[in-house]
Amino acid sequence: MLRPLYDAVLRLSAHRRASWVLGAVSFIESSIFPVPPDLLLVPMIFSARARAWTLAAITTITSALGALLGYAIGALFWDTLGSQIIFLYGGQEAFDSFQAFYVEWGLLVLLAAAATFLPFKIATIASGVAGLPLFGFFVTSLVGRGLRFYLVAAGAYYLGPGMRRQFERNFALMSAVTGVLALALLIYLFLRH
Repeated sequence: MLRPLYDAVLRLSAHRRASWVLGAVSFIESSIFPVPPDLLLVPMIFSARARAWTLAAITTITSALGALLGYAIGALFWDTLGSQIIFLYGGQEAFDSFQAFYVEWGLLVLLAAAATFLPFKIATIASGVAGLPLFGFFVTSLVGRGLRFYLVAAGAYYLGPGMRRQFERNFALMSAVTGVLALALLIYLFLRH
């Protein structure tokens, strides 16, 4: 099921506009889109290792710019759009936690969300609701996203051929595990409401 998608991403990575697609996904993932750009970034680096650092830069910059959209949704459109996005992803608990941690830890919470696989879109929207200083928000987003995407790029670059062979050899197993986890998450979210 996922194998054709992976193959399509590898074909896309050779397209002359692949960087634009990566940038667009990175931009919208920071505020509304559920698919992390890493899923495009890694196969694209597998296909064009020499472009690893350029692709990491594109992903970092467009993700940080997209974070500004998430911030605007929280600051300006919380009642109409922001709360719906949080609800859609079942992120109310994460949103509440971010708000509580922000009072105590400030921008460090945003940095953690930006640099890890915590839901960054929830952090960007919550940052707008909380009224984080916009300059500090943007710089923290840029640094955190840079840490994440350059580490991912370094892993794909330095472990490249061996990592790609392992990935492709175990693709069926990884797809099955991912499918089971996604199904479990959907069942959990359904039963929770």
